[in-house]
Formats: sequence, C-alpha cells, structure tokens
Amino acid sequence: MKRIIWDTIKVFIIFIACTFLFYFGLRAMHSEYEQYHRYDPPEGPAVKVFNTEQSFFDRLNLFFRLGE
Repeated sequence: MKRIIWDTIKVFIIFIACTFLFYFGLRAMHSEYEQYHRYDPPEGPAVKVFNTEQSFFDRLNLFFRLGE
C-alpha cells in the first residue's frame, strides 16, 4: 500500500513539474514575440495590391463570378 502511495506522489510531482515547465515556456515565448512588429510598413519596391476604387456593382460581379 505504501508503494502505491509513493508511486502516486512521484507521478503527481512529475506532472506538476511538467506543467510548470510548459507554462513558463509559453510565457517565455509570449514575451519573446510580444514586441515583434508584424505590421510594419513595407520597405523597398512594395506594390499596393488592394484597389479600393471599385464600384459596388464591380465588386458584386466579382463576388458572383468567383462563387464566394
């Protein structure tokens, strides 16, 4: 009986240690990528892709043609 309790405690301690390791690993990754600027304006010969000067009917025609 004492052996079963000791094995249960060991498994519980390993589970808690792995949970803390996972949690602090996620926090470290979050702090690393929190300051990463994904939406900086492009540099160099960037080309604008989206055209906002379409009329409503042109967009509706595109909608029906593409089947979206």
